[in-house]
Parts: sequence; structure tokens; C-alpha cells
Amino acid sequence: MRDDAGSILDPAAKALRNVSPNMLSLIALIIAVLSGFALYFSFWSWETLLPIASVLVIVSGFFDAVDGRVARLSGKISRRGDFLDHVLDRYADVVMIGAVAVSMWCNPYIGILALLGVLLTSYMGTQAQAVGAGRLYRGLLGRADRVVLMCVIPLIQWAVMFFGDGRIDFGPISLSVFELMMLWFGIVGNLTAIQRAVEVWKKIK
Repeated sequence: MRDDAGSILDPAAKALRNVSPNMLSLIALIIAVLSGFALYFSFWSWETLLPIASVLVIVSGFFDAVDGRVARLSGKISRRGDFLDHVLDRYADVVMIGAVAVSMWCNPYIGILALLGVLLTSYMGTQAQAVGAGRLYRGLLGRADRVVLMCVIPLIQWAVMFFGDGRIDFGPISLSVFELMMLWFGIVGNLTAIQRAVEVWKKIK
């Protein structure tokens, strides 16, 4: 729904057109770091930190989504800006998802799988551009999908905590809501990476 989001992001971009796009990218990273802290420590103070983390994730995602539109609107598009945006996005991904991966909410092996899926998905997208196949955003799990899930899942985990220990039983297996999200990132993320790799392979010789 990237194109449909324009009705929300374009007015915001016009309001922020005098702000440096690189500064907006940096603000997105700073807020992502704050959300990472909130996610990590939320196990011990879930009543307050889970909703706060959810808000911080979506605010970070907003600034990340609007920086490119501000660059186009203000005529400040540059290769350096595009490079910086991608670098900061990867740091934001690692901080937010890594915070969950090493937190008490998640089995670390599931966390590693999630990080691999997310980073390989993003790598395949930028590698496509590097070999001349164009930037790839398509796939089962893009960054916008991850931001939405990272916003919604803390709220679901928060709600589930009121009815028990915050875990869901699947027969002999018990998983937190966060672990379900991380499994999704790991499995579907790697499938997306493969999907993008196949698409790039078909385009290049």
C-alpha cells in the first residue's frame, strides 16, 4: 500500500519541506533506538513500556517514510542521502528487532533467525539495485510490514499479559507473542530474500 500512503505522508512532507531529509532519517534512527530500549526493558515493566514502545516504533517509521518524500519535494535528492537512509534503516532494524531478540520475551535462537531473515531481505533489495536490476521492495515481508508488526505486536503482547504469563500454548510448545512475530520475521523474511534473489537472477545475465 506504498502508493496509498501518499495521502497521509504527502501533507506531512509539505509541512516538513524546510527540514533536512538527512536530519529526518537521523531522527527516525534515534526514535528507533529509544523504542529498542523500551522493548528490551518492557519485560519488567510491561504495563507502561509496551504501549510506549509501540508508539515509538510507529513514530520512527513515520519519519523514515517521510524523509524521501521531503527530499523529492524540496529538490534535495542525492546519492549520499539515499545511502545514508539505507544505512540508518539497517541500524534501526537491528536495534529494534535485536532488542526483542536478546530480551526476556524471546528465545535467542529464534531471535537470530529473525535477524537473519530481516537483514537478508534488505540485502537482496539493495543488491538488486547494485547489479542494475533496480531497487526491489516487493516480497512477502518488506520493511513497512515489519514496522506495522513491530507496532501492533507489543500491544497484543500487552493485552495477553492481563490473562496469564503472556505466552500462548501450542500443545507442548509455549511461545510469547513476540516469539511468534520473530518466527514470522525469520521464516517469511528468508522466503522473501529467496523470492527477491530469484527475481534478480531472472533479470540479470
